[in-house]
Parts: sequence; structure tokens; C-alpha cells
Amino acid sequence: MSTDARNGEEVTLFVARRVDPGHEGQFEAWAKSILRAAADHPGNLGTGLLRPAGPDDPWHLLLSFQDADAFRAWQNSPARAACFAEADGHHVEVARRELLGMEGWFATTAAGARRTPAPRWKMAIASTLAIAPLTTTANFYLTPHLATLPVLARSLILAPLISGLMTYLALPAATRVLRRWLFPG
Repeated sequence: MSTDARNGEEVTLFVARRVDPGHEGQFEAWAKSILRAAADHPGNLGTGLLRPAGPDDPWHLLLSFQDADAFRAWQNSPARAACFAEADGHHVEVARRELLGMEGWFATTAAGARRTPAPRWKMAIASTLAIAPLTTTANFYLTPHLATLPVLARSLILAPLISGLMTYLALPAATRVLRRWLFPG
């Protein structure tokens, strides 16, 4: 995928690495070091490490960048090169995808991890179905208790709450329920 097409969008690098049995601890230490280096890189929006679901499954590393320029700068950085120079050779990349915008969010769910990203219009519908119950519930149950606060304070309370619930609860559930529609075949 070319990141030049939509340069203003967030880029998420999704990498699967297979680790030789018995070297999981060494790999995890290496993975954490490269993710720390990426987190310190300008334009990085976050990183993640997903352990394998089963004994023969790969580990997954996620690195998000604010745009294609920040992503390219990381790819060409001395910090990244130094991390790979320290790799012990007991793990190999088995899959790699560069995801733009919301595609990266869906890739972090179990249903989306091994599939081609869903079309953007499907992701928009799935996101709406996931966030609508959260915002409705917040408006009914939380907003009345926060009514005396200034709008900015209410937003600073509600935004991280809804974002966290969306990321860890609602989107994974919506993706799981809609997986055959989002990722046919």
C-alpha cells in the first residue's frame, strides 16, 4: 500500500513476527525496545504488542504515526536500524501491512487482525453502531450529573471515557458481530 495517496492520514504499521520456540522472552524484550524507540520518535501516536493467540501463532506489533512523512522518517531512522541490528535472529517477519486512517483501528481487533481492511464505508457504519449506544448512554446517565460543569470540563471527562469504552469494548464487540459483513471470505 502506498502511503503517498492519502498523506494527511494516520499510518498504522501492523507487523506479524513468528518467534522460534524457547525464544519468546528474548523476542518480547526486543519488541518492547523497538516499540519504546518508536514511541520516542516524532509523530508517533502509540505502539502496541499483541501476544499470540495460540502456540503456533505470530506475535503482532502495532506502530501508529500521525502521517506518512512521520512513518517514513521512522522507517529510515537510525533508532530503528539500531533495534534491528540488535535482533537475535530467532524471529522472522511473516506479514506486514501499512494501514491508513481507521483501518489501523480495525486491525487491532481479533476479527480484523488477519484480514484485508474492510472498505471505509463499512468501517464508518460499524463505528457508528459501536459508538451510538455509548453516546446515548452517556447523554442519559452521565450528562445530567455533569450539567453544572463548563462544556470543556464535561468534554474532558466524557471524551476519554467514551474513547476507552469504544476502543476496548464497543468496537471489538461490533467487529466480532459484523465480522462476516466487514471481512467477507
